[in-house]
Amino acid sequence: MFFVVRQLYDYLRPYKGQVFLLLLGILIDLAFTVGLASSMEYLIDDAIGAHDTELLWQLLIGLTIAVLVAAVAAVARDYLYAKLGTAVVNDLRLRLFEHLQQLSANFYAKTKVGDIVARFATDLAAVQNAVVLAIPETLIGVLGVALSAVLLFRLEWQLALITVMALPVLTIGPRILGPRAERASLALRQEEAAVVSAVQENIGAQPVVKAFGLQRSEVAGFSTRLEGTFDAGLRFNILSYLVERTPNVSFMLLHVVVLGIGVFKTFEGQLEVGQLVTFNALTVTLSAYVTSLTRVSPVLLQASGGVHRIAELLDEQPQVPDLVPDTPLPRLAREIRFRSVTFSYTGENNNLEDLSFAIEAGQTVAFVGSSGSGKSTVLGLLTRFYDPDLGSIQIDGRDLREGSQASLREQMAVVFQDSFLFNTTVADNIRMGRPEATQAEVEAAAKAAEIHDLILRMPNGYQTVVGERGSRLSGGQRQRVAIARAIIRDPRILVLDEATSALDPGTEAAIGQTLKRIGKQRTVVEVTHRLSSVVEHDAIFVLDHGKMVEYGTHKQLLARRGLYQKLWAKQSGVAVSEDGKADVTPERLKAVPILSELSTAMLEELAKLFVSERCPESRMVIRQGDTMVEKFYIIARGKVQVSKRDEGSSEERKLSVLSDGDHFGEIALLRDVPRTATIRTLTPCIFLSLRRKQFLDIISRDPGLLEQFRMVLEARDDERGDAPSNLLSRRHSRAYE
Repeated sequence: MFFVVRQLYDYLRPYKGQVFLLLLGILIDLAFTVGLASSMEYLIDDAIGAHDTELLWQLLIGLTIAVLVAAVAAVARDYLYAKLGTAVVNDLRLRLFEHLQQLSANFYAKTKVGDIVARFATDLAAVQNAVVLAIPETLIGVLGVALSAVLLFRLEWQLALITVMALPVLTIGPRILGPRAERASLALRQEEAAVVSAVQENIGAQPVVKAFGLQRSEVAGFSTRLEGTFDAGLRFNILSYLVERTPNVSFMLLHVVVLGIGVFKTFEGQLEVGQLVTFNALTVTLSAYVTSLTRVSPVLLQASGGVHRIAELLDEQPQVPDLVPDTPLPRLAREIRFRSVTFSYTGENNNLEDLSFAIEAGQTVAFVGSSGSGKSTVLGLLTRFYDPDLGSIQIDGRDLREGSQASLREQMAVVFQDSFLFNTTVADNIRMGRPEATQAEVEAAAKAAEIHDLILRMPNGYQTVVGERGSRLSGGQRQRVAIARAIIRDPRILVLDEATSALDPGTEAAIGQTLKRIGKQRTVVEVTHRLSSVVEHDAIFVLDHGKMVEYGTHKQLLARRGLYQKLWAKQSGVAVSEDGKADVTPERLKAVPILSELSTAMLEELAKLFVSERCPESRMVIRQGDTMVEKFYIIARGKVQVSKRDEGSSEERKLSVLSDGDHFGEIALLRDVPRTATIRTLTPCIFLSLRRKQFLDIISRDPGLLEQFRMVLEARDDERGDAPSNLLSRRHSRAYE
């Protein structure tokens, strides 16, 4: 609890003047409350008992004036409560938001968005309640108890001594239960944050939820999560109410005892009736102040979880700090160089290992390789989203860590695969690249990105609001706005992170030409899995498991017949036209292991059977356990994730990511068995698919092809240890008789 009070004091420190006025209002309120109780002695014993009319009127007029003064002070105090609470919460919002801007990419990778949002919602609301209710009530309670105790000693020191000595006993319950209630408060806040995260994830996943009819399972999962929140809330509320209730019950017992002793003293003539009434009134007032202190306990306890979580976020330190924040890096003039760079996200396995290369100023280079090879990690280090664990990254011989991050990024512009647009106007989104840019410069950037004419046809031109994440624009339009945002920076270094991979073929080709044009006279660093876009690059760096295995031009790498040549062969036999129609060559089919021994005639026949299929992002193509999937797929364009759910587990385990030229579903050509993994699209995809029935019908009509295929099946059966009778569906088994 002390930590919470100290934090609240720190929050109020900038408002010392307002706190002083608030304290003054509290003292006026205390003076009136205690004065009203004390006046009973004079009203009963001196005015009524002595029939002193003049004193009676003086006391009544004085009390009336005191009521008016106290009422004005109370209204002013309420205004200060509201103002201070709002100001403190706004200050905290700003501090949290500013701090979030300084945190590194690793924080956002490990933290759920809903958990961050909950700190701005429920946690800050609890802090506001503490500022508006808890602090004033605590001050009133402490000062009221002290003042009431002084007046009680003035009236009857023996009764006052009994009352005051018993007060510490009232704190036993809160001392025992308070720490448990604080822990319960933090647990409740964490459960509430998890609920917010679940809601946010569900909202983002609505297309998948509706497409696969997951409403019931989502509601069931959310209901289970709410059970945990209910348990945490019940435990906290019970404990907080007990913290409040135990002192009140104890004080009521004390009050009865003290009142009984006072009555006997009055009966014996040791105490005047007015003094007894006043003592009892002050005891009631003291009880109210004790109640005020206990009533504030649940509010402080509820705030404690929020205060701890806010402090936890503010204590989070950037993984990539500015060691020399005011020192600028030089603008790129000669080269970018990685020197023996090793890096790991987790500290367990290296994502990059002893990586060294140089990019000359003005070159256009690409990093390619299979999924997980380290391509995007290179960009993360170049842009200083992360710092290397070993080695250094230099611009013109200067380590990036020797200058500010701002000076590095001022000479860079990044175009991401999923370019985020803010829910504001087109002009404002472009101007994000350089906030001080004029409207003429914004339009010039839009023209360079070849989107100016389209913007003019929008309802409000450059003042058209693009919607959340740019939802009112098509994918190609969003990407062109993002390109305009990059152009307006006039960057020395243009970074392209799979900038066109999520677009349809026609849009991709058009934007590819735009990027090629604006990349002239700049250093362009690109990460892509689509090798057809890097043929003319000055250099291509091939990564495999975090290591550089090859580098050179496209022609040089093909001549070496290494990993790059294999990647090229995988993609080069699959073509996609600008209208999205895909086809595959017989030579490419020969690279599929199950088809590798088939004749050219058979491969030509099979190539004609493949049909193009489009599939949006986040769509499940194959579900683990499905038995009705009778298709073999080749990825013509896009990325999919392969995952598997182990027996007895509800969580899916990621196995791999497949992209252009990869294939899956070979088992569908062989047998009717449940699928062994789940395939889900990561980007919009174009597939080439082949149905088992069509495939087997072709095989069945040609005994020569049938025999070749039977040999392939038998060979595969020997490798997998399966029985030949299970290889084909029953309706085609006669072909082997």
